[in-house]
Formats: sequence, C-alpha cells, structure tokens
Amino acid sequence: MGPLSTASLLLCLCLAERTQSNGGSLQDNMRELHNRFAVSLYQTLTEMENNSNLIVSPVSVSLSLGLLQLGARGSTLAQLEGALGYNMNDVQVQHFLVHLQGSVGNASQEMWLQQATALFIQSGVQLLSEFKHHAEAWANTRLVRSSFSQPNQTHGPPGFPTPARWGHQRSTDETWPIQSGSSSGELSGSGEAQGEAPWWGQRLQMALVNTVAFRGIWQKQFLFANTQNMPFTLSDGSAVKVPMMYQATEVNFGQFRSTPEQRYTVVELPYLGRSLSLLLALPSDRKTPLSSLEAQLSPRQVASWDTGLRRTKMDVFLPKFKMQNKFNLRSVLPSIGISDAFSPTAADFTGISVEEGLYVSEAFHEASIEVTEDGTKAAAATAMVLLKRSRAPVFKADRPFIFLLRQVNTGSILFMGRVTNPADQAP
Repeated sequence: MGPLSTASLLLCLCLAERTQSNGGSLQDNMRELHNRFAVSLYQTLTEMENNSNLIVSPVSVSLSLGLLQLGARGSTLAQLEGALGYNMNDVQVQHFLVHLQGSVGNASQEMWLQQATALFIQSGVQLLSEFKHHAEAWANTRLVRSSFSQPNQTHGPPGFPTPARWGHQRSTDETWPIQSGSSSGELSGSGEAQGEAPWWGQRLQMALVNTVAFRGIWQKQFLFANTQNMPFTLSDGSAVKVPMMYQATEVNFGQFRSTPEQRYTVVELPYLGRSLSLLLALPSDRKTPLSSLEAQLSPRQVASWDTGLRRTKMDVFLPKFKMQNKFNLRSVLPSIGISDAFSPTAADFTGISVEEGLYVSEAFHEASIEVTEDGTKAAAATAMVLLKRSRAPVFKADRPFIFLLRQVNTGSILFMGRVTNPADQAP
C-alpha cells in the first residue's frame, strides 16, 4: 500500500482511540455501509454477467468513488453519498478508510492486498489545490495528466490496462505488480472504444482506473496429494471434471435460510494469521439454483453469519479456481444511483476544478483471484488418492457457490464473487 504521512498515522491513532471510546460505533456503521454497498454492487453485476464466474472488490470500488466524492458537489455529490452511505468530506471517515487499507496491507508478510487508483485528467484542466492535497494524501492514488484528444495505437480505453507507465498486467509468477506513474506525467488516451464513437475531444474528461490484487496463504493448507478430479455440476445440469481439493479440518460452519423454504450453508476458511478469511455460501438443496440465493442475499444476512457460525470438524471439498474480471463501471453504477458523474451536462466536479464540463468519461475496475492448495498458486501435477470415509459433516462445493473474502476484525468485504464453472479459467 502507499506510505502514509506522519500526520495521517497520528490521525488514524486518534480515530482508533475515539472509536474504542464510542464502543466501536464508527467501525460498526462503516461495516454495515460497506456490506450494503458490496451486496448491492454484486447483485447488479450478477444481472449483467448472466451465469459466468464473477469477482469484484467492493472496498476497492468504494475507495475509488470516495476519491470522486472529494471533488463532487450538488446532486453529483448527493448521488455518490447516497450509494456509499457516508460523506468523504468527513475527516473521521477519510482516515478510517485509510487506516483500513493500511491494516489490510500489513496483515502479514505472507499476505497482502494491493490496490491502486489513478484519476486521469484532461491536460490543461486547472486543479484546485485543496483537491490535489486530499487526493495525494489518499492511499496509493495518483492524479495523472492525460491527452484524450490524441489517441495512440492501442485499442481500448485509456489506462486500462494501459498506459503502461501507470500499471502492469499481472506477471506470470504469483505476484501482481502495480506501479504508479508520475503525477505530472503526460499520457495519451487510447483508441476508440469497441462499438462506440470516440468520446474524447468534446468536453473536459476524467478517466477513473482501479486495479486490485490479493495474495494469501491458508491457515491450514490443502495437501496436493488429496486433490482429485471430480465432477462439478453446472447451472444447466451438465457436469465437468475439475481438480477438487480436500481436507478434514475444523472450520466455522453454519446453516441459514434465504427463504422459509430454502436453506444454505456457509463455511469460513481462514488465511494465515486469521486476519482475512474466505467465506463460501452454497445452497443446501442441490436442486436450488444459485440465482435464488443471490436474489435473496442481503447485508443483514451477511451480518448474521458472524453470530450463526460454529466451530465444527468437517470434510471440506473445494475446487481450485482462478478468475479475473474487468468492468466498465460507467455501465454498472447508474443501477445503484450514480449517474450524474458520467453526464457531460449534469456532472458537478467544481471541487476538482472551477472549469465547467468536467465529467467522468470512463471508469474501470479490475479484480483477480486464484484459489489453490497453498492459497497462492497452482501445482503442476495432482495425484489420485482414495479419501477415507468419515462420519464428520461434509461441505462439498461441487456446484455453483458464492464466495466473500473479508477482513475479520472489521467485517469489510474485500472481494465478492461466485464460481459457476471452475474449469473456465481466467487468462
């Protein structure tokens, strides 16, 4: 994560002490708001992505929107505040979120969450000093000057994944380097978006780009020798063979109801250090489609998992999976009430610049995850073994399921998604 200034660290400590003295009310409120936003964003994406694998980082998206909120005014600010549930101009909220990022990034040497945000702004736009100050203090964020009126030879929206001087594609090893470019760099926008007319040159634009990566090690790793090729039933009833991991272990387990007739089970698998964990939610009845659970999912249900999970000795079967999603948030956020920011006539970002016509022309988000035996990368080979039968209850994710990767102490959902076909690997 980006380094914090001494002043920011002192404010974080003051906020932490104030939160403890208030009985944790700020943390509880922020947790509830984060979960509400996460579920709303996830459900919007499920309607757009049909039955495909899905992953999104709600915390990362909300932090990007928080950056915009710092410079928004009027109805643009009201929409951003309504979707997030809090006002980023509140100093306590700002430093709570910065503190959240820092605590995740420093969870342990074996585990990190790396997120970076860049706001590409049309060259020539005079930025207000107050906004520049707040943006530069925002963790791992860069303001980058761009020339949207000079398309280059690339094909795709600016900064996603180009310009190369700001971000890298994931490398071939287990890490995903995210390198921030100079805030004073002059970058060119890219070519025409597929199927659309060029959107540069008409008015002053901004492009919001966010990338996020996670590396984790299981608290108790799955043994490679126990991984077998087993059937996974798809949404249409057909089956594919996938590498299925197995271990007999103690987990937090619970059974819940999405409706009076529909039940589902939840298992929590901790990562090393137990500061982060992966929650898996699976319909109990094999005939119940995952879409039924997704439609009924609510922030209150997610919150109930904390009190409803019990330590249980179980046989856990989990498929290895790897996925990566890229979203144009411009087509997603209006569904949760954020539309003015993308309108050349309605957007009000006079907190960024006094010049009229500044709006968000594009907003992109990319998230990636890989779940394997050790928690980080896949093995080159697996062995066929005969697993011993036991009388322990079984959690077998051999059909579509939902996953949530969250920070344990705050309950914030860092990643949320679904696995509908583990055989459909990300590139």
